[in-house]
Amino acid sequence: MAQQIQFNTSEKTTNNGDTLVTKFTYENSLVETDASGKLTVTPTKQDYEFKVDLKQPKTGLMLVGLGGNNGTTLVSSILANKHNISFETKEGTIKPNFYGSVTQSSTIKIGVDATGNDVYAPFNSIVPLVNPTDLVVGGWDISKLPLDQASKRAKVLDVTLQEKLKPYLKEMTPLPSIYYPDFIAMNQKERADNVYNVDAKSGEVKTDNKWADVEKIRSDIKEFKKQNGLDKVIVLWTANTERYAEVAAGVNDTADNVLEATKNNHPEIAPSTVFAIACILEQVPYINGSPQNTFVPGIIELAEKHNSFIGGDDFKSGQTKIKSVLAQFLVDAGIRPVSIASYNHLGNNDGFNLSAPQQFRSKEISKASVVDDIIESNQILYNDEKGKSIDHCIVIKYLPAVGDSKVAMDEYYSELMLGGHNKISIHNVCEDSLLATPLIIDLVVIAEFLQRVSYKKADEAEYHDFYPVLTLLSYWLKAPLAKPGFKPINGLNKQRQALENLFRLLVGLPINNELRFEERLV
Repeated sequence: MAQQIQFNTSEKTTNNGDTLVTKFTYENSLVETDASGKLTVTPTKQDYEFKVDLKQPKTGLMLVGLGGNNGTTLVSSILANKHNISFETKEGTIKPNFYGSVTQSSTIKIGVDATGNDVYAPFNSIVPLVNPTDLVVGGWDISKLPLDQASKRAKVLDVTLQEKLKPYLKEMTPLPSIYYPDFIAMNQKERADNVYNVDAKSGEVKTDNKWADVEKIRSDIKEFKKQNGLDKVIVLWTANTERYAEVAAGVNDTADNVLEATKNNHPEIAPSTVFAIACILEQVPYINGSPQNTFVPGIIELAEKHNSFIGGDDFKSGQTKIKSVLAQFLVDAGIRPVSIASYNHLGNNDGFNLSAPQQFRSKEISKASVVDDIIESNQILYNDEKGKSIDHCIVIKYLPAVGDSKVAMDEYYSELMLGGHNKISIHNVCEDSLLATPLIIDLVVIAEFLQRVSYKKADEAEYHDFYPVLTLLSYWLKAPLAKPGFKPINGLNKQRQALENLFRLLVGLPINNELRFEERLV
C-alpha cells in the first residue's frame, strides 16, 4: 500500500474526489540563431490546465509472448505479490517484492522539511496508479505450453517458487498467435505449435490473409475485455525480435498505405505491425518491447488518426541503461568519448533468436542509437574538426550455458586534455528476465495512467489527450520512439526528471530544482 500524502497546494489546484484539476505555467527558453551564429535566448511561458481522473480502472494486460521468459516471469511476479508467496533458498526466506520497478520500488523528492533536509515519498504515492497485483493478465504465444510448464522451460525462477505458483500457472494457457516465419529466426519453428494462421489439412503457415489476422486479434482483445469485465486493456509485445521491415513508399509510409498493404498481404507487413494495427483500431495502447521497427511511419500516422497510444522500442534493462548514464556523465564532464565497444552473451530464447543475423541487426540498431542525442548536445567535443560521431561496436553471442544470465562487457575509450586518454571497462552480469519484467510493469502502469490525464491551454475550451507517441515511457525503452520531427531523448536522468516533474505539476507542486537556497543563501 502506498502511503497517503496531503498536498497543501495553492488555489491553482482543485480536487473533488474523482477529478484533480491543476493550473500550471510552463516556462522554457526559445533559442534563435542568426546568420553569424549568434544565439538569442528568450524566456517563454504558456498557461495550461491539467485534469486527472483519479478513479483507478480495472485494467487488463495482454502480452504478445505470454509464454516466454518475460511473460512467465511477469505473471509469476504478480501472483507471488498478490498472494504473498514467500519461498526458501539457500540464502534464506525470500519475500515477494517488485524490486527493479520505478513505480513500485523507487521514491520521488517531494520537498524539504523545516530544517532544509530533503523528503522523499514512494513514486506511487503522488498520484493514483494501478496496482500491478490488480492487473488481469492474458495474451498470445506461438507456443501452447501452459504457463507452469513454460515457466519451467524458461529456467528463470527458483524451483521452490515455481512449485508454489504451479496451481495458479497451470490454469493459464496462451491464446494462439500469428506466425510469419520470414520475420523471426528459423530456429523458432519448433516452438510454433499454437498458431492460428495455418492450413488445417497441410499444416502450412498461411500469410495470405493478414487482414484476417488483424480482425482475429481485435476479436481476441474484445473477448478478453468482456470475459474479465475490464474497463480497459493494454497490449505489450514481449515476443521474439523480428527482422527490420523495409520502409517503402506506397507500402507502410502512410496510414492508408499500411492498411492497404496489410489487406494485400504485402511481405513487409510484420506480425508486430499487425498487432499494432489491431490495437490502434481498437484504441488500445500498444507498447513494443522489442527492437524491430514496428512503428513504421504509416503506423504512427494511423495512431494519430485514431488518437490511440503507442510506445517503443525495446526494453532498456542492463547494458544500455548504464550506457545512457555513463555517456551522459562523460560528455557533461567535458570528457570526449571516442569509442564504445559492447559485447554480450546470453543463453535464453531471446539469445537463440538473436543468433540469426537479421534479428541481431534489429537489436544492434536499437542499442547503437542510445548516445546520439548526448553527442549532439556538445559542439565543443563533437564538431566538424574533431568529428561528430563515435566508434560504436556491438556484439551479441548466444551461449546456452549461461541461461537467463546475460553477460555484458563494455569499454569506453575517451580523450582527455592535451592528448591524454581515459579508459573505463565494465563487466556486468544480470538476470535478463528479472530486469525486464519490472520494466513491463512500469510501462503498463504509466501508460494506463497517462490515459487518465488530459490538458488544455488557458484560452481553449476543450481538453486534449497526450500526443499518441508516449515519449514519457522513454525511461524504460532502449530506442525511444519520438514524435515525428523531434529527436529522441536518451539521457536517463532527463527521462526520469520529465516523469517526476509531470507528477509534481499534476498535484500542484513546483517543478523540482536543486538550487537549495535554504542552505546557500544567508
